[in-house]
Amino acid sequence: MRKNRLRELLDSGRPSLGTHLSIPWPAITELVGHARAFDYVEFVAEYTPYDLFALENIGRAIDLFDHMTGMMKIEQHSRSYLATRAIGSGIQNLLFADVRTVEDVRECVRAVRAETPGRDGLHGVGMRRDVGYVLEGGSPAFVEALDQAVVAVMIEKRQAVENLDAILAVPGVDMIQFGPSDYAMSIGMTGDWNHPTVRDVERRVIEAALARGIAPRAEISHPRAAARYLEMGVRHFCMGWDMSILHDWFTETGKAMRDVLAGVLDARAPGTHTLRTASE
Repeated sequence: MRKNRLRELLDSGRPSLGTHLSIPWPAITELVGHARAFDYVEFVAEYTPYDLFALENIGRAIDLFDHMTGMMKIEQHSRSYLATRAIGSGIQNLLFADVRTVEDVRECVRAVRAETPGRDGLHGVGMRRDVGYVLEGGSPAFVEALDQAVVAVMIEKRQAVENLDAILAVPGVDMIQFGPSDYAMSIGMTGDWNHPTVRDVERRVIEAALARGIAPRAEISHPRAAARYLEMGVRHFCMGWDMSILHDWFTETGKAMRDVLAGVLDARAPGTHTLRTASE
């Protein structure tokens, strides 16, 4: 069974760095791996179309890099099904969105851990990529690999914050992340995710997780945004979104080139508004 890089970092107390991918083309995962700057890719499946073949191909791309593992963000419905398919595809770690209650969190943990005495899980044996299809299904190594899967949950709803202490006490929760946008909407402050009230709750969530020995993670878009989280004790980050990176490049670089073309037009004779190509 493949080692789990994120689990190794958590257990050794070292920081971790991931990046968000919503494009299921495995070449994008490979580009992240070639950069050798990230410990894992998080496939944000909650936000993008994909199929089960795409999950397996993402898993294969991750396997090309021994310094890297994978995570998949799963929405609130079909948690058990998607957790099984993600792990079976070779995506070793899971981030569960939209939890609200202790029962929600227990469902998430049970979807990951093996259904065997002492684990209280629901994850059964399967002939999937993670076990070489027929090589290690149902072996002790399979149960151990499920134990090593990192279970992360989003604390992003008003109810989750109200139930925070009980949620953090659920055995098997390894990592949490505060979601300011969802939280702001859930308390009637839609779009005001940077409001002091929201930021105060974020700090309280992070401090509560650290007090429980659970790793808080922060999402950032640039290294300069890490400082405030580092000051709070956060050592785990997921930085950048492929879609935002592309949007920013299209917007900024496209406008810059449009400005260049406008300058060419301005330099032509008055009343001329067309450009000739080099072949004309």
